[in-house]
Amino acid sequence: MTAHVLRPHTVVGDHKVTTAEIADDVSTHHADHPRLRALLRVIGNCGVQTRYFTRPLDSPTVAGTADVGERARVAFGDALAMAERAAATALDGAGLAARDVDALVTTHTTSWAVPNLDIGLVSRLGLRPDVRRVALGTVACPGGTQALTRAADLLAARPGSTVLVVASEVLSSIYHHSDTTIESMIYKALFGDAAAATVVTDTPLGPGIAIEDTFEYVLRDSLERQRGRIATDGIHFDSTKQVLAAVTDMVPHLLEWLGPHRTDFAVVHPGSPRIIADTVAALGLDESAARHSTDTLAHEGNLGGVSVLRVLERTHADPPDDGAHGAAVAFGPGFATAALRCRWQA
Repeated sequence: MTAHVLRPHTVVGDHKVTTAEIADDVSTHHADHPRLRALLRVIGNCGVQTRYFTRPLDSPTVAGTADVGERARVAFGDALAMAERAAATALDGAGLAARDVDALVTTHTTSWAVPNLDIGLVSRLGLRPDVRRVALGTVACPGGTQALTRAADLLAARPGSTVLVVASEVLSSIYHHSDTTIESMIYKALFGDAAAATVVTDTPLGPGIAIEDTFEYVLRDSLERQRGRIATDGIHFDSTKQVLAAVTDMVPHLLEWLGPHRTDFAVVHPGSPRIIADTVAALGLDESAARHSTDTLAHEGNLGGVSVLRVLERTHADPPDDGAHGAAVAFGPGFATAALRCRWQA
């Protein structure tokens, strides 16, 4: 059984924020930082020109001093609103109604809420009350890829189903001036807010990738490389310098799984310029194969679990040849990866 993924649809936050504005904000709040020049240099070299936040940069829940409760409430509300818009557009683009959806897979990491995104979407979209649900809560950057994996699993278990996949992240909610390490400053510049949705079926409804195999892997003894941290002022995202080598450490396992299968195109999570470049090089592809990832990073930033779906959407605008073999790869906290081996079906 092959899972066919239609063109995703992405919704970004309403407020465009430039990297120059991020740099000015950091300069204003950290004028006495002993490494301010180095901080501004890495912010300028992060590969992001613009990103979109659901709230203005100077909002209490972004660069302000809102507490964990207000940040969680605002972030979840914004994530649900974007997710609803993305999902409704994806269903409309597929020529489907809410009643046609048999299963829903969601991924959302940037706030805490019970009930979560899946239940909220059942209500807002008018999905059937018996829709099957898989809610991925703390996957972060690999979320979109892992959600597609779960969709393929659902189709294998119940052929003929229609699965709606939705990812939504409000990463601006983890923007804190109390975080002053170089790593935390990089994340201020990297992250953006967005939601994306797509439809997955075992019979193709239009052009897109056909998933042939899936891969999930967690590096041993790597829990500290990237992790979330909850404090009174909200969720923080921490990492160690070891994270710079994480992709290199993961690549041998990825290549072993891919084996002799060739890769003609790549859908790579735009975690950073280095992550994109290292992954594409490991797959044996040239720089042009990274264009959809680098464009996403430049114009929308790292969108967490939404990112791979956004890169896949860009791939539809400039697709590979019919029958081309590809790989979708994302890395994130754990340190973990999720990947798909696929082919393009025009």
